[in-house]
Amino acid sequence: MVICGDDGLAHRLALELDAVCGEIVTVVLPSGSDEHGAGIAALHRDPDSPVELLVSARPDERTLRAAGVERAAALALTYRDDQVNMTAALLARTINPAVRLVVRMFDRERGRHLERLLDRAAGLCDDPAQDTSTTVLSDADTAVPELVAAAAVGHGHTLQVEGKVFRGVVRPAGTPPHPTDLAALAVLSGAHQDDPASQDSAETSGEEGTLLLPDARTADHRQLTHGRLMLEEVVHRTPERAAGTRRRRLRSWLRARLAHLPWKVFLSHQLTSVYGSLAAVVVALATATALFADEHPWWKNVYLPLLDIFTMGDPATEESVARRVLQLIAGFVGLAVLPLVVAATMNATEAFRTASASHPPDDDVNGHIVLVGLGMVGTRVLDRLRSTGHQVVAIERDPRARGISLARELGIPLVLEDAAVPGVLDLARVKDSRSLLVLTRDDGQNLDIVMAVRETNPGVRVVMRLYDDDFAATVQRTLRASYPDALTRSRSVSALAAPSFAAAMMGRHVLGVMPVERGSLLFTCVDVAGHPELEGRSVHQAFRENEWRVLAVGAAAGPVPSSATDTLTALRPDHQDRPGFDWRPAQGRVLRVGERVVLATTRRGLDILMTGVRPHPAGRRG
Repeated sequence: MVICGDDGLAHRLALELDAVCGEIVTVVLPSGSDEHGAGIAALHRDPDSPVELLVSARPDERTLRAAGVERAAALALTYRDDQVNMTAALLARTINPAVRLVVRMFDRERGRHLERLLDRAAGLCDDPAQDTSTTVLSDADTAVPELVAAAAVGHGHTLQVEGKVFRGVVRPAGTPPHPTDLAALAVLSGAHQDDPASQDSAETSGEEGTLLLPDARTADHRQLTHGRLMLEEVVHRTPERAAGTRRRRLRSWLRARLAHLPWKVFLSHQLTSVYGSLAAVVVALATATALFADEHPWWKNVYLPLLDIFTMGDPATEESVARRVLQLIAGFVGLAVLPLVVAATMNATEAFRTASASHPPDDDVNGHIVLVGLGMVGTRVLDRLRSTGHQVVAIERDPRARGISLARELGIPLVLEDAAVPGVLDLARVKDSRSLLVLTRDDGQNLDIVMAVRETNPGVRVVMRLYDDDFAATVQRTLRASYPDALTRSRSVSALAAPSFAAAMMGRHVLGVMPVERGSLLFTCVDVAGHPELEGRSVHQAFRENEWRVLAVGAAAGPVPSSATDTLTALRPDHQDRPGFDWRPAQGRVLRVGERVVLATTRRGLDILMTGVRPHPAGRRG
């Protein structure tokens, strides 16, 4: 396996592959001295870890060949630049048409085109039995469901399959099963029995540890003492609104926007100083014209100096000497003042435009989600929150950020200010909000914002993006200890996205990832045919504790998809001739050839299911 990247995703992906894959992993980084390079180097020095480190500034042909792409089973390109990843993917397909490619891309449309192009190129491979698929993934897309779920429901994680949305919901110890529960996903550890997002407990099956995919008897036995993570469907009901109501709301919104336009920017100190100086010069020249040039009527004493300043008048060659001298003076004054006038006017206009784009929420807004940061991740989070019917107020300091246009299109209240500046969060009515999502790329600023909010509103639910996974876990523990009654989540996008990238590198087709304490559950769709663990067995018999559980059964619409994108395409609501899934299959239902199933699996279970080989219990971490 070869990984090429320039940030924490490459590091985290190496850790994931080191935990679930026994093959040699080579990581290519621009530097071996930064924190990610140091982490890979530490893995390389571990005698039990098959991880190699190669330092190279860019993924050119020489670098890819040195990393062993010619003989690699899979290559992951995780640079933050889509163009770099595209170029390297095309080059790698030329070097080794049989290599399985996993490419990180933010632009979905470009990613689909690249996938088709590279898969056609893979058709040149001499061995058609080899898995030469191309999978294009976005770390933003894979992390968004967890961030949204943490902000919207506090705990529990979302999964989208067949146009339906599911989430993990905690049932506290001692509570009976809920009618909406579809399946038991985990029994939580005793230390954090109400918190599936905790990162403090080990992924063990002991009495106090986390038990993933328990059997019914164990779940029932421990329900009195441990919290349980259950899967349920999320149904959003949006009430219909009459056209007249929408028109009234539009008129009200327009009146509010006009009332909130920042006309005061045209009274700024810079603008008033420049125009005041210009007015003083005009008055002085008009007085001098009246005294020495003897112009009549009186308005000419003002009009002529203005024409001279703006170089719009005719030369005063036939007029008095005083008039000619004053014209020259006015021309020199114009050369000095006009650039200042133009600059001040442009600055005020830009400030007016920027401030006009800012639309703070109305005074009656409450129970909303405050979203700070509209970059790549923030844009996707905003889109998901609105598509699921949540009320959002956004804060972004850069008027050119990716999500600004989306926020305007959706009519989202927007505050174009730095959230770290005192008073800005108050504009977003954070005191009346139910959740705060802080998703900027600056870890220090994210932490500053959260600590400031905790001082003013200790009870608000906070979800914070932190780049470094270890730092995120430390911050979460510290804030939980400081504010025990408040719900705080710190999340690393690379940690949330890495399991999907790792599964794609191993040819596993993952629909979603659900973190559970320090472990994780993977969701995948597979054809029953060709899997002896499933074929001919009942739903009950196919279950494997701590390895996999059948969640839904449906008729196969064709061959098993060859990539994660094909899997998602087959499950889209608009896919033609797509049979539906039965999400409450009877335990005695027999799984047959021609059917497919949605499974919840552990990382170990997915590896067993796809390879048919049980890994040796020793020597593998995670």
